[in-house]
Amino acid sequence: MAGVQGIDHVNLSAPAELLERVRHFYVEIIGLHEGPRPTFRSGSRGYWLYAGAEPIMHLTSRGRGEASAQDTGWLDHIAFACTNLPAMRAKLDAAGVAYRIDVVDMPPQVQLFLTDPAGVGVELNFRG
Repeated sequence: MAGVQGIDHVNLSAPAELLERVRHFYVEIIGLHEGPRPTFRSGSRGYWLYAGAEPIMHLTSRGRGEASAQDTGWLDHIAFACTNLPAMRAKLDAAGVAYRIDVVDMPPQVQLFLTDPAGVGVELNFRG
């Protein structure tokens, strides 16, 4: 029986200059790491960012004439399961990244809500 097993990845497409800022944000602040990216016949350029061994975020460079934000409908944010809340808060504070904190009782977790350089909502979840 066919069915969804989980989210494979998120793709963010932006002009090259913005894409570099987004890559820096997700690598240096959020903690993903850059890894292998296949060569596409279409000539698509960009980065694949990994959490452990999984490429969970694809960053695609848009060319001239394609460099406008897309209508994403009602998508509000992307969320990441994280560890070490104090270290993450210290990184965000040092980088001057504003965030809002929420504490949830079910499942017990602390959530940080912020916005990436491309204006995408990001939720960081720390369970426990």
